[in-house]
Amino acid sequence: MKMIMHGIEKELAPYKKTLIDHPLYKRIHAVEDIRLFMEQHVFAVWDFMSLVKKLQVELTCTQLPWRPSAHPTAGRLINEIVWGEETDLNKDGEIMSHFEMYLQSMEEVGANTAPIKDFIAQLDQGTAIEELIASASLPDYVSDFMSFTFSTIKENKLHIIAAVFTFGREDLIPDMFIEMVKNLRNEGVSLHHLIYYLDRHIEVDGDEHGPMALKMMEELCEGDPIKIQEAIEAAKKALEMRILLWDGILSQLPSTVLI
Repeated sequence: MKMIMHGIEKELAPYKKTLIDHPLYKRIHAVEDIRLFMEQHVFAVWDFMSLVKKLQVELTCTQLPWRPSAHPTAGRLINEIVWGEETDLNKDGEIMSHFEMYLQSMEEVGANTAPIKDFIAQLDQGTAIEELIASASLPDYVSDFMSFTFSTIKENKLHIIAAVFTFGREDLIPDMFIEMVKNLRNEGVSLHHLIYYLDRHIEVDGDEHGPMALKMMEELCEGDPIKIQEAIEAAKKALEMRILLWDGILSQLPSTVLI
């Protein structure tokens, strides 16, 4: 199975390289750039949790009466990932989700959190997610990114959801965010909460969640060639959507200075 996972990662390597080398990172060097990036990227930070929770719902028992999971190893892995993503400690030792840490970081730099908070408030009022994405005043590349996430969830194939989560989101985060941390620190910008958030992702996702997610993929694909191929195609699509998101944000950055 390790050879299979290695084969999948090899097929995805060109897509990951495109993201790791994306010019967006070198363009984020002014506070205005950081604000715009965060105001749009926050929707990806938020919808990531729906992928996580969908996996938890399907891989563990969240109903009463309780029944044992058909995937105990994957269930344990996703429970540990949920624990870290949903109830971590922020810079000041307060318990909060990584999404809430991101909002805290946005407020620190003066980014506008009203659109994402309004988006969630409309969900609380009962608006269907598909309807909300279609009607929200968001750039197409942000709406398309979220639409792909929720269409993946709706498809309800665990190996595909896990592939998007593992290769399109979780496994990718350390490489992407390391580059961003380097550029922010090189500029000497004082962004304590954001730097902590990024460092926390690098530490947790690179050392813990990423390897856990790969083990989960092995269990859910079960060595089935069809599932493996479907997982590869879903992961490629997830990476393509991330590239389009990065392209879109890059096109809107207020700074015109190239590094």
